[in-house]
Amino acid sequence: MARSASVVALAAAVLIPAAAAAEEAEDKTQVEAIVVYGRGATANTTATGLSLTPRETPQSLSVITRQQIEDQGASKVADVLAYTTGVSLKAVDRGRNQLAARGFEITNFQLDGVPFENGNIGLEETSTAIYERVEVVRGATGLLQGAGEPSASINLIRKHADAREFSGELTLEVGSWDHVSGMADVTVPITRDGSVRGRFVAQIYDQDSFVDLESSKGYTLYGVIDADLGENTRLSFGASQQVDERSGVLWGQLPYWYTDGTRTNWPTSKTSAAKWNQWDTTEQAAFVTVEHQLSPRWSIRGDVSYHRQEEDSKLLWMWGDLDRQTGLGMSAWPYWYKTAPEQWNASLAVKGAYDLFGREHELIVGAMYNRLLNGWSNQDPVGAVPDSGDFHHWDGSYPEPVWGPRYDMSGVGTTEQSGFYAATRFQILDNLKLIAGGRLSNWKREEEVATYTPVAFTLKESNVFTPYVGLIYDFNDTLSAYVSYTSIFDPQNYRDREGKYLDPLEGDNYEAGLKADMMGGLLRASAAIFRVEQNNFPVVDAGYFVPGTIDPAYRPAEGTVSKGYELELAGRPLPDWDISVGWSQFTARDGDGVHVQAHHPRKVLRLSTKYELSGALDRLSVGGSLRWESRPPQTATNPGSGLSEAVGQPSYVVANLMAQYDFTEQTTLQLNVNNVFDETYYSNNAWFAGFVYAEPRNAQLTLRHRF
Repeated sequence: MARSASVVALAAAVLIPAAAAAEEAEDKTQVEAIVVYGRGATANTTATGLSLTPRETPQSLSVITRQQIEDQGASKVADVLAYTTGVSLKAVDRGRNQLAARGFEITNFQLDGVPFENGNIGLEETSTAIYERVEVVRGATGLLQGAGEPSASINLIRKHADAREFSGELTLEVGSWDHVSGMADVTVPITRDGSVRGRFVAQIYDQDSFVDLESSKGYTLYGVIDADLGENTRLSFGASQQVDERSGVLWGQLPYWYTDGTRTNWPTSKTSAAKWNQWDTTEQAAFVTVEHQLSPRWSIRGDVSYHRQEEDSKLLWMWGDLDRQTGLGMSAWPYWYKTAPEQWNASLAVKGAYDLFGREHELIVGAMYNRLLNGWSNQDPVGAVPDSGDFHHWDGSYPEPVWGPRYDMSGVGTTEQSGFYAATRFQILDNLKLIAGGRLSNWKREEEVATYTPVAFTLKESNVFTPYVGLIYDFNDTLSAYVSYTSIFDPQNYRDREGKYLDPLEGDNYEAGLKADMMGGLLRASAAIFRVEQNNFPVVDAGYFVPGTIDPAYRPAEGTVSKGYELELAGRPLPDWDISVGWSQFTARDGDGVHVQAHHPRKVLRLSTKYELSGALDRLSVGGSLRWESRPPQTATNPGSGLSEAVGQPSYVVANLMAQYDFTEQTTLQLNVNNVFDETYYSNNAWFAGFVYAEPRNAQLTLRHRF
């Protein structure tokens, strides 16, 4: 409790002076010329498709700008989300992460506003080198997303060729564990007047790890052409490829206990990987966007996008009852997984302004189609598989087996989703706006026979209606209040005692809050309370089986509820001070009162800041970031006592520091020191009875030159 109180006091110490400074400081700089924390673009389309500022959006919204990404030294999207308000990131193993918000898993991602389904290695693992900013809308987002969880939607906004003259940036990084990375980001005018421009990003890296045996290397390539085809039409097309080759990666987790019930105490470098482990991915994406101004108040936009991620993971799985004295008892199983899911998305939307009852209002009407083709295959070892031996002295010298023939584990499946949506912002009064809309979705999943799919099946949901409504009241030019209701649905393949598939999971998001734009928009504050309800949650129907099978039957449970509140302050409270701070707190239980997503913390503080010194030290900037999390309510059964015990990581604080020195206006040197106090902490999840250590103290030095 003492640590919790100190964290809340820290949040108050940051928020209160910042709010006071916001009332007193003078805005001497044009807002549009400044890139500040939490600002990014002046409008976003992530929630409704309408061009809304954060204050006009009746849901909780966080914007992580390019400046903040660079200040934090965030190399992957996961590094950004780890310091985003209301988002919890937990390692599944050393190859994957799981994201959650408000007690539900985050499966909803967008690329430039176009929805995509997340894969086994999620979009959070992509390099930040190609993104301009990250937008996170919390709550249900079914209006644009269609199927998904009522948690949040993460919109990754790509870089574009916005400059009409030759410009760019070169960076070189070196850091702990032999990390080295280089990036070039160049914008080139293709025509003399700059009406056709290209932007090209290339990044390469190589590094070891704090975990034994683990190393990785890879590269990212991205290119985009932006063309002004006359005064009213803009064409953008681009493509990217990211390749990551990871060796010696730990799959699964380290065990909590020995068989006698005592806790293990592994060094942070401990691994269960074999030397031959590999976890390689190749991610490819391409897109074409055409925007045309139909009239001064109306425009039309069309998108066609593609995404493919090839995964080749040859890994060793370790589990079992570990004897404290001998180190014996762990079993091993080699596994060679391959998959290459492909997604196509096409969308068309028309939006603009219209007059009614003497006032101007806005409307968007759109249609989307998404097709996902996926499935995975495996190769099993031939012959007997030896145990691990003494795990205390494990060094990865486990023989790679002779592999058998490749076979389909999951049948090749095709998921198609189409949707028609519309939303309007209706100006009821000068200070009162109503946003209302809805989506009509059709969803179908077909899967072929395979090991995990003994019977081919087709699931279909037709004409599912998703409503959206929000009311915003402006008290004055600075402060607004809002209430909103949104929903989302998520089809499932569980069947009941009669053999019928359960209805889709349904998530409803109720939210109310206050939002303030201070100092001419340079500083934003928000406070929200929310309630999320999920129904048709699958639970085992005890004693019943699906007819004709040995599969247990399921029944839909009602009443999963998450409720809580969020606070956020982001921007520039003083001319030389950037800050982003957020607090989130919630409870999430099913209809029987059991915690859901119990491995995620219920209270989280996120803080990022940077201050530019003045006077003789005006070339120096200092800052950092901080993350505090409460202990999640996760429990597991102790093998010695047979009793349930708390296993969630106890509450902890991780602090990072940064310093940047400007040699010139173009050339800077930046030092980031992460986990300054070398806090030892871990992640656990709902899948495995174990944990994975997070990174100990490490440092990174970045030389950046802009031209």
